[in-house]
Amino acid sequence: MPVFDIVGLPGTAVKESKDRVRAALKNCGYSYPVNRITVNLAPANERKEGPIYDIPLLLSLLISSNQLNCDISDAVFMGEVSLSGTIRPVSGILPMLLKAAECGFKRAFIPADNSTEGAIVNDLEVYGVRTVQELTDHLSGIAPLRPIAPLDLPPLESLYLPDFADVKGQHQAKRALEIAAAGGHNILMIGPPGAGKSMLAKRLPSILPDMTWEETIETTKLYSISGKITKQVPLIRTRPFRSPHHTVSAAGLTGGGSTPMPGEISLAHNGVLFLDELPEFRRDAMEVLRQPIEDHVVTISRVHGSVSYPCSFMLVAAMNPCPCGYFGHPVRECTCSSASVSRYLSKISGPLLDRFDLHVDVPPVEFEHLVSLEKSEPSSAIRERVNAARTIQNDRFQNTAVTCNANMTSDHLLEWCRVTDAAQALMRNFFEKMGLSARAYDRVLKVARTIADLDHSEDILPKHAAEAIQYRNLDRKYWQKEL
Repeated sequence: MPVFDIVGLPGTAVKESKDRVRAALKNCGYSYPVNRITVNLAPANERKEGPIYDIPLLLSLLISSNQLNCDISDAVFMGEVSLSGTIRPVSGILPMLLKAAECGFKRAFIPADNSTEGAIVNDLEVYGVRTVQELTDHLSGIAPLRPIAPLDLPPLESLYLPDFADVKGQHQAKRALEIAAAGGHNILMIGPPGAGKSMLAKRLPSILPDMTWEETIETTKLYSISGKITKQVPLIRTRPFRSPHHTVSAAGLTGGGSTPMPGEISLAHNGVLFLDELPEFRRDAMEVLRQPIEDHVVTISRVHGSVSYPCSFMLVAAMNPCPCGYFGHPVRECTCSSASVSRYLSKISGPLLDRFDLHVDVPPVEFEHLVSLEKSEPSSAIRERVNAARTIQNDRFQNTAVTCNANMTSDHLLEWCRVTDAAQALMRNFFEKMGLSARAYDRVLKVARTIADLDHSEDILPKHAAEAIQYRNLDRKYWQKEL
C-alpha cells in the first residue's frame, strides 16, 4: 500500500479523508497514485477540522498524477466526498465563500445541496456539483456547468410572525415591550402562570425593525457555521428568536465543543434571546450571560485556540414571583413559605438583575378583556412607532458603532441624553432613595432616552424620566430583602 500522510495539525475528520478520497478515486474510474503522498495543510500551527478538505485533496491527487489538466488558480473547492464519489454538503459555506471573494478568488465549487447558500454571494461564480465526475468533467471542459443563479427571495410581508393583536389586555406589558424594541433594551417580565408572559415575548420579533443587509449576512453566517441553514430558509431575514429550555448548560448558551460552535446567545445575534422560567436555569448558565450582554461578543477558548462570535441580542426573560407562582396574586393564595420564596428569588443574582433595563409586572388578565370583542392594537401599528424611533437613533449614531440606545457608552450619554432640570431632580431623588448602582442609573437614562425618542422629543422631560423610573421599581417589590 502507498503511504498517504497528512500533516499540518489535522483533526480526526481530516485524517479520515485520505480513505474517503482513495475509495472515491477508484470508484470513479481514476487510478490511485502508487508513490508516497504527503499533503501539507498550512499554516501548520492551526488545527484543521471537518470534511471540507476532501474535494481539494482529491483534485490535488488528480492534478499531481496528471489525470486532470486544468487551471484552478482562481478557484476554491469545498465539500465532503462519499466512497462512491458523491459530493456531500458541509457546514459554514457562506462565511467561507464571502472570505474567498474577499481574497480575490473568482470561482467557487461547492456541494449542490449547499447551492442556496452559494446563491447569496454575488461576487463569485459559484457552481453546485453533485459528483466527482461532474466536477472533473467541468474542469476538463467535457461538460461545463452553469453557475448558480442569484437567490430569488419572497417579499418579507409573506413571512408570518405572531401578532400583538392576539394579546388580550396587558397594556402596560405591551408598552414596555414597545420601549424595549425601540431602544434594544433587555426586559424582565414577572407574573403568575397563564398571564401571557411567553405569549408576549414570542410576539416581540413582529415589532422589531427590519434587519439591514449587513445584519442579515452576519446572522446567516452564524447559522451556516452551526449547520442550521436549509433549502427552505437559506437566509435569515427576520430577527432570530431563540428560546432555549431551562436545562441548557452554560456551554449550550455561549457555545463550545472541541471545535467551538456558536451557542444560543450567538444564534440570537441581532434578535431576541428569551429565557422562560428564569430562576429554573442553572446558576452558572445565568451568570455566564453577564459579560456577553455588556461586550456583545463571546470568546470561546480551547486547547487548540480560541474563537470569538458576535452576540448582540435583546435579553427577554420571564419568571413567576415564587415557586407556586401566586405570590402577590389578587385572588389566589400563595402556598409557598417565606423561606422558599426567598430562595427562589435569590437564584437571580443582583448583577444579573441589574442588566435588565425594564422590569415589568404582568398581572392576571381580567375577565372583561378576555371576552371583549375589541381587537387589540396590531403589531404593524406598534412597529411604525418603533421604526420611527429607530430612525431617530440611526441618524443620531451615524458613523459610530452604536446601533441603538441600549448600546450607548458613557460619552454618548453625556452627548445625547439632555435632561431638563425637573427631570434631573426626579432622577436624583430616585437614585438616592433606591440606592441605584451606576450601571442601573445609566440604564434608566437610556430607557428615558428611548421613551423621549418615541415621543419625538429632543430633551428628556419629567414624564419620560418618570416612566423609565417605574420600570426599575419592580425589583424592590420582590428582591428588596434578598438583594
